[in-house]
Amino acid sequence: MLASDAAREGAVEILKGAYAEGRLLMEEYDDRVGRAYQARTYGELDAVIGDIPQPQPLPPVFRPALLPRTNSKAVAALICGVGGIFVGITAIPAIVLGHMARREIRRTGERGDSMAVGGMVLGYVVTLIMVALVALIVVAVWAANGVSSTTWP
Repeated sequence: MLASDAAREGAVEILKGAYAEGRLLMEEYDDRVGRAYQARTYGELDAVIGDIPQPQPLPPVFRPALLPRTNSKAVAALICGVGGIFVGITAIPAIVLGHMARREIRRTGERGDSMAVGGMVLGYVVTLIMVALVALIVVAVWAANGVSSTTWP
């Protein structure tokens, strides 16, 4: 089978590595590189690099695990939830973003579920506190103005 340019370049890279490791002398390296560039088939390339040990890939146990990315809506939900403690109005977006993030996380496998839940919890708590405060203010205003239950429609 005819060798491609990429296969010849790969063979030269193997030769470079062997030379850098001290496995080949300069004269032998130059000779093999010339033969690799002139090789027309994979058999000829194999004759050039066949006696050079190839680096073995790391076993799967030692490969670093690629972590999935963190969902950006989960991050935004947590930020809005924390901001709701100080601003109040960002509690509602925290709830909405938290639910949207959890749906996306279940579908895509991204990270950030705990951030989404944290944002939602903060959003709900701040919203409940705000509703309770508004209710207390309304009751206090009614009590201060002397509004009785009989005058209420």
